[in-house]
Amino acid sequence: MIDTYRHKGMRKELVNSLKKKGIKDERILNAVFKVPRHWFLDSSFLEYAYEDMPFPIGSGQTISQPYTVAKQTELLKVQSKMKVLEIGTGSGYQACILGELGAKVFTIERQKKLYLKTKEFLKKFPYRIKIFYDDGNKGLPAFAPFDRILITAAAPEIPETLIEQLKPGGILVAPVGKGSVQEMIRLTKLENGKTEIETFGSYRFVPMLKDKAND
Repeated sequence: MIDTYRHKGMRKELVNSLKKKGIKDERILNAVFKVPRHWFLDSSFLEYAYEDMPFPIGSGQTISQPYTVAKQTELLKVQSKMKVLEIGTGSGYQACILGELGAKVFTIERQKKLYLKTKEFLKKFPYRIKIFYDDGNKGLPAFAPFDRILITAAAPEIPETLIEQLKPGGILVAPVGKGSVQEMIRLTKLENGKTEIETFGSYRFVPMLKDKAND
């Protein structure tokens, strides 16, 4: 995997554009600079890897635009050594950003081809990432509770199962909505088990699907 001075220069420009769009957390900006996004894309997209836009990665899935990755990560308020559950591994880019922040990442992918491809690819990184082939709606009860939960696909609603797997004081971030446009929400689970929800604008994500896909 090659990472040239040119690639690093393009990443620096990307980081500067994310700053202009309102991303303030220097740790996240540094993670975006350190993780080479072009490694996660088909070589035909190489020239556009650092444009702030999504790209297809196969199995009907996309790699989110860098701003969306950075914004969701910022809303999640991740600290080093936290246990983070990610629903929707995709290319593995978001998982690596979380890993660069020092999180211990548990990530679920329901598309078989994508799961197998990304599982092998993630072995090339030094991060603490465990990937599972399963239905993300179920979460990972065997590894719960989690400090943070991130959903990277459009959820019609937040599965109660995932809220149950969130620690008291924990945060869940997800794009929620049944139509083509979703509202980005941050759910905080209070110490008494109740939840508080904040909203952060409209986004477009591929749908979060139930059950495992065997293609």
